[in-house]
Amino acid sequence: MAVEAHADDPLWDAPLYPAEEALVARAVTKRRREFAAVRGCARRAMEKLGVPPQPVISGERGAPRWPDGLVGSMTHCDGYCAAALVRATDLASIGIDAEPHGPLPDGVGPSVFLPVEAARLDRLAGQRPDVHWDRILFSAKESVYKAWFPLTRKWLDFSEADITLHPEPGGEARGTLSASLLVPGPVVGGRRLRIFEGRWTVGDGVVTTSVVVPHT
Repeated sequence: MAVEAHADDPLWDAPLYPAEEALVARAVTKRRREFAAVRGCARRAMEKLGVPPQPVISGERGAPRWPDGLVGSMTHCDGYCAAALVRATDLASIGIDAEPHGPLPDGVGPSVFLPVEAARLDRLAGQRPDVHWDRILFSAKESVYKAWFPLTRKWLDFSEADITLHPEPGGEARGTLSASLLVPGPVVGGRRLRIFEGRWTVGDGVVTTSVVVPHT
């Protein structure tokens, strides 16, 4: 169950639980509002799943700690935040990410993308120069990591997943993505995974990506 909030949503001033409040006690206003809004999204998603709202605190490597029986992911960027939660019986893991739809800062791409990925971006840019493909790919890498970590409890470097973006035909900027893991993948249901799959879209100045890992 996914829930989104935009800049004018009251969730940006959502109340926090004491355990959450302690995590942002010294944070600047912008950080605090993003922190509150994304947790407000998460609690709305809990309610839709029939789970009583409760605190979402950070665990290992900053990953959110979800109530028992749920898996999920959160993300935020300027003026936008979202949370996606599902029952652990329905999916093994999920990762989401949001980024502003603009070019990556100079120098980021070469440190993040594999040469084969950079070549694909060049081809996509030739087809749709109005789309910031580098930002979509960066967001996809973030979503892959967020889906990966709960299953492995290990770091995944940007260079350890080769991601291909597949645009859908038509005028809208959206499509699917596939990530080939270049290191041993997690074992889910007795099967070692080699590929993660997901979706991407661009709208209202925001890039959003998601990766879901089903039970096998």
